[in-house]
Amino acid sequence: MIVEIANEGKKFIGFRAVGDVTADDFTKEVVPKVEAFVTEYNTLNYLLQIETELSNFTVGAWLQDAILGIKVFSKWNKAAIVTDTQGIKIFTKLFSKIMIGEFKCFNHDELNAAIRWVSEEKS
Repeated sequence: MIVEIANEGKKFIGFRAVGDVTADDFTKEVVPKVEAFVTEYNTLNYLLQIETELSNFTVGAWLQDAILGIKVFSKWNKAAIVTDTQGIKIFTKLFSKIMIGEFKCFNHDELNAAIRWVSEEKS
């Protein structure tokens, strides 16, 4: 399941992944909210806090995540990925080399730092 993280007026949109994550989670929860954010701000500051195992993401969920990345490709400004999983950190580092914008990983105990970083204007 994916739930939106309250952002208290900060200029980012954030989500928390827990338990099983499906394609429907992305198409019904993430995609419309990200598209609305991009329409409002013309940029994307995105935070994803992953509190589940990679094996709990369905293939469809990964596909929808990739499609979302492509749909708003030119709008990426910052993406903070909050995880303690080394595999996700490695993937994010590689992914950041082909994407526009800045991508950065944070450990779970650094959530507040991730929120501060993703909320800052691009330097």
